[in-house]
Amino acid sequence: MNLSVIILAAGAGTRMRSSKPKVLHKLAGIPMVEHVYNTCKTLGAKQVQVVYGHGGDLLKEQCQHFDVEWVLQAEQLGTAHAVQQASPKVQADDVVLILYGDVPLTKAATLEKLISNVSANNVSLLTVELDDPTGYGRIVRKKGRVVSIVEHKDASEEVLSIKEVNTGILAVNAAYLNDCLSKIGNDNAQGEYYLTDLIALAVDDGNEVITTMVDHSYEVEGINNRQQLARLERIYQRDIADKLLIDGIGLADPDRLDVRGRLNAGNDSFIDINCIFEGEVTLGTGVTIGSGCVIKNSSIASDCIIKPYSVIENAVIDKQTEVGPFARIRPGTHLRENSRVGNFVEIKNTELGINSKASHLTYLGDSEIGNNVNIGAGSITCNYDGANKFKTIIKDGAFIGSDTQLVAPVTVGENSTIAAGSTITKDTADDTLTLSRTPQKSIKGWLRPKKKIDK
Repeated sequence: MNLSVIILAAGAGTRMRSSKPKVLHKLAGIPMVEHVYNTCKTLGAKQVQVVYGHGGDLLKEQCQHFDVEWVLQAEQLGTAHAVQQASPKVQADDVVLILYGDVPLTKAATLEKLISNVSANNVSLLTVELDDPTGYGRIVRKKGRVVSIVEHKDASEEVLSIKEVNTGILAVNAAYLNDCLSKIGNDNAQGEYYLTDLIALAVDDGNEVITTMVDHSYEVEGINNRQQLARLERIYQRDIADKLLIDGIGLADPDRLDVRGRLNAGNDSFIDINCIFEGEVTLGTGVTIGSGCVIKNSSIASDCIIKPYSVIENAVIDKQTEVGPFARIRPGTHLRENSRVGNFVEIKNTELGINSKASHLTYLGDSEIGNNVNIGAGSITCNYDGANKFKTIIKDGAFIGSDTQLVAPVTVGENSTIAAGSTITKDTADDTLTLSRTPQKSIKGWLRPKKKIDK
């Protein structure tokens, strides 16, 4: 069986009160339509088509990494009309799955079950049971078989009591889909072509409509405004939090966690409140993440302590390392085992060796720092001359005194000591003390400048 997916994403989404297409609004850090696309890839879809309309140029630009065919629906004339724009490109013996770009949380397992029910000319329909089905089309059955979908406004009191409703998500054989689409008309108040008419056509043809009911209503909930988007965001995040808790990761508050990508964590790790994880993040066992940390595309090995309000991006941190609080670890940084990076330290494109430490108020950029090195407070590597960047090398056992400027390219020798307040512009030898200070002197009677007072 070959699976072909058609994602409907042509709506303007006026209730979002936004200039960009609705499906580009982000849930867990990526556009909601990308969640749908990722699910298609999980299902192994041979072909994915995205039907677009409003804001098509922006949609294609921001989703250019999608492996899809883009199909324009120039006029929005209903869901069946949208499917018609894409269905001619589908092979006759394919199974076609219809999804919606603003319904981001449908699980792949649910859709696999839906697809498995497709055979010959039957229709496989996804339904949901709601405590309050107001406004939704009801699934009407006779002797257990689906006979029709009745819209809320057209329903009798008896039909209104039905809680099972249509989600709009369905799977069907491509040849039969195209046959039915040619028969769907627009004889209704809106003058639109509705995909729900496919159900009536199938029933009239004597074909069975097989239903799959979702376990959780949020799987089929469409997003029409920012309130719904915010609600589904928290549902999505809580689902991630529950999985982490089951896997043995401690969370100070499951409702104050944001994962915008994928977080892989070892057991006995602990995450405090209001942390954000972006991209691919891996935590070893026994890692502690303090409150307010932002970690992106990074690997943190076992038994590390990341103290509150630290920002880590595209970095590798080896085991038993401490970072923060208020530290910034920028791309290209590798902190080796048992190293220490303290408060208000910024490190970029630098390797900090085993047992080395930069405890506070320091900038280290484009550097190679050996083992057992101490970087004093207020020290910086001057790696940029305004046009090019250069490397600083600090060898094993060096001691860099406070308020030191290392003007790259420069090498500090093994076990070398740099006196506080020095500006180092030349390489220093091993086992030496290097200093560059103006002799201290006092000038008696010197008067500070005074602020001029306008008369």
